[in-house]
Amino acid sequence: MQNIKGKVVVITGASSGMGKAIAEELAKNGAKVVLGARRIEQLQQLVEEIKSKGGEATFVQIDVKNKADLFRLVNTAVEQYGKFDVIVNNAGVSQLSRIDELDIDGWEEMIDINLKGVLYGMAAAIPVFKQQQSGHIVNIISTSGIKIVPMQGVYAGTKNAVRTIAEAFRQESDGNIRITGISPGFVKTDFADNIKNEEMKTAIQKGMEQIAIDPIAIANAVMYAVSQPDDVEIGDIVIRPSKQN
Repeated sequence: MQNIKGKVVVITGASSGMGKAIAEELAKNGAKVVLGARRIEQLQQLVEEIKSKGGEATFVQIDVKNKADLFRLVNTAVEQYGKFDVIVNNAGVSQLSRIDELDIDGWEEMIDINLKGVLYGMAAAIPVFKQQQSGHIVNIISTSGIKIVPMQGVYAGTKNAVRTIAEAFRQESDGNIRITGISPGFVKTDFADNIKNEEMKTAIQKGMEQIAIDPIAIANAVMYAVSQPDDVEIGDIVIRPSKQN
């Protein structure tokens, strides 16, 4: 983990759940974290917690649906620390329903956050990484899409789009910019809170109670990926509860 010390890491969706765990663990290991999310109070609290433990952190209120916000987040990292090493595209949302229920608003929200939000993060990071001739993109994806199931069609579609784009980018890259995809299964987060379909919300919450793993497992995977030497790229990591089908 020595390679983590001093790295400047930007994290989206950092106010709770996996994003929060990733921020805490990286800061504990000496990274300087720049946190972005919509919920300003939670961000402030997290930054204070990290600083109280001797870590370095700052935050920017952002919405990943606005590409200008992602550029502002990345610029904050560069202005504050003079460089920027890793972007963790973690912000995500899920609206689970049958396709014939035609939850078009839900589809658009998932496309805007899960897909375009990741692309905006990459678009903000890549010019800086090119200039530095180094950088690392970490996309938090999902086990949805690895296993296709009903009710998750569009959600899985947005996640698989990220997987496809990342693989193309990996092949296009000359190795200076590395890219890693981490696909979590059931993780203890507030992920289900935004689901409008009550039946699905209850099912997901029940699944989380019974088998979900601690978000620290995802944070450990991020640390493993970003702590590798410059000539080593970790491609795809799938992390799910051992009981998950």
